[in-house]
Amino acid sequence: MPLNSKIPKGPLESKWKDYKATCKLVNPANKRQLEIIIIGTGLAGASAAASLGELGYKVKTFCFQDSPRRAHSIAAQGGINAAKNYQNDGDSTYRLFYDTVKGGDYRAREGNVYRLAEVSANIIDQCVAQGVPFAREYGGLLSNRSFGGTQVQRTFYAAGQTGQQLLIGAYQALERQVSLGNVTQYSRHEMLEIVMVDGKARGVIVRNLVTGELERHFGHAVLLCSGGYGNVFYLSTNAMGSNVTAAWKAHKKGAFFGNPCFTQIHPTCIPVSGDHQSKLTLMSESLRNDGRIWVPKKQNDNRKANEIPEEERDYYLERRYPAFGNLVPRDVASRAAKERCDAGYGVGASKQAVYLDYASAIQRYGKIEANKKGMSNASAAEITAMGKDVVKEKYGNLFEMYEKITGENPYEIPMRIYPAVHYTMGGLWVDYELQTTIPGLYALGEANFSDHGANRLGASALMQGLADGYFVIPYTLGNYLADDIRTKSIPTDHPAFVAAEKEVQDRINRMMNIKGTESVESFHKRLGKIMWDKCGMARNEKGLKEAIVEIQALRKEFWSNVRIPGDINEFNPELDKANRVADFIELGELMCKDALNRNESCGGHFREEYQTEDGEAMRQDDLFTYVAAWEYKGESQFELHKEDLNYEIVHPTARSYK
Repeated sequence: MPLNSKIPKGPLESKWKDYKATCKLVNPANKRQLEIIIIGTGLAGASAAASLGELGYKVKTFCFQDSPRRAHSIAAQGGINAAKNYQNDGDSTYRLFYDTVKGGDYRAREGNVYRLAEVSANIIDQCVAQGVPFAREYGGLLSNRSFGGTQVQRTFYAAGQTGQQLLIGAYQALERQVSLGNVTQYSRHEMLEIVMVDGKARGVIVRNLVTGELERHFGHAVLLCSGGYGNVFYLSTNAMGSNVTAAWKAHKKGAFFGNPCFTQIHPTCIPVSGDHQSKLTLMSESLRNDGRIWVPKKQNDNRKANEIPEEERDYYLERRYPAFGNLVPRDVASRAAKERCDAGYGVGASKQAVYLDYASAIQRYGKIEANKKGMSNASAAEITAMGKDVVKEKYGNLFEMYEKITGENPYEIPMRIYPAVHYTMGGLWVDYELQTTIPGLYALGEANFSDHGANRLGASALMQGLADGYFVIPYTLGNYLADDIRTKSIPTDHPAFVAAEKEVQDRINRMMNIKGTESVESFHKRLGKIMWDKCGMARNEKGLKEAIVEIQALRKEFWSNVRIPGDINEFNPELDKANRVADFIELGELMCKDALNRNESCGGHFREEYQTEDGEAMRQDDLFTYVAAWEYKGESQFELHKEDLNYEIVHPTARSYK
């Protein structure tokens, strides 16, 4: 089937304005008759629920956590982008659009990305009005800092906990609608199936995670705001609960999956310390503003960082990419760190780490403070102390977190960092209206294949989640529901609901009756190792073909030998986890097939066979300037559909940050 992206006609800068001016509307009385289901209460879900509740729709929200406030959006640290040009440094809507398309290695849709840049400024105003405590300059204006892949300061932040503060803002807006009766919130409920009636999404089957009961819920439309699938790698910066189940169930019901192999590797994470770990910890990219990344110039140098003199340090990002230095995009920084470690220059016990050093930033800030205070004869100790105070104010909670986890004081010795799986640019394929290939089923935020191409620029995840929820879906959903106002609520004893619930129940029963010998966790770990080794930072044809065979064998073993203790009709986290891991195994196979199909290196997707002489990614624009949208056709069977990407404004060129 041809994929219709529904990008409006006309000049790029007026597409969204024209769409809003001409889309169909639902009058207030009719909105009260329409029911909407939202899965997930992170930034995308909470902002969508608050906005749609405010408009008058009857909304139900579901999250598997014990509170909407525990959504993984809370973990975002560094900031949120917006083209407000507060710094007067040349930023604009166009420049944010351009940086995002270039940062994504020319694998994103121009129309969507421009809209994202366009509404970014509104997000900041919305959040300030909600009381989000963004950092401010001395004079009271909102502060900005830099992020990778840009040469302007456009990132708004709240210390190193921006996601938490933005989520509290969205959560308060959501809870206001709950108290008004416009939104009903279901915590500890997990979506396990989409209900289809006459080819449209008309509801969901959810499991009450406390009692184990299955419930049926009707909606005129269903919005999936369920986040990304980075946990397919087992070790990632995602919360352990983050999973792909909602999106995967939709995929198996007919929603195409877009660019599944596009995974973001974040360059600044605390390195793996052993087999006991279940997750990794992110150190915000904002640290690259002031921190300098280096390795020793000598291979296998076992000296402590502070014992290595300046002239024996290789500040390799500054050396290789002088125009952007430590602020190259995430995929470039990650690959460069891996290359140095693979070449024998890594540091720490594992040798799988590089240094992120704040010594020069502390001195620079200390001297500025001394000047401000008129201390022309300030001692070295005084300068250092004042510099540490400035750094503490900007990044304090991140430094505390690092010290708690590693036992090392990053004010005194450099942090050790290494790349790790973070965000997923792939997700359910959606058109300009955020609708999947299933009518009435929408995907917002990280759950969709997104606006980020093959590599998301830092501080754009929060921007996309809130843009989709606050400013896009209220218009595009109305355009769909305007034709649905005569559809009455479908009773949940309808045969489609009965059949969907039976499907879920049968799968759970089958899983519980395996009574094997291996834990769910062991299968997840084994899957993660296959994915990281063969579909991670670097991939090749041989490894991907091996991975597909290994994952198929793992799936067979899972369904014959997994052990799930406890019962069905009770609180049973192992059963919940088994459901999610079964979906991850199927997704892992598709990711490897997508990676195998894409014979190019692009963004975070580095095929070893396709690189330039100096080791940079080599795209094949004549063959792969498209979104790979996969249709589920049965076990291990997927059909590829292509959405060609047409660049009218930004023409793909070799990315250079030198």
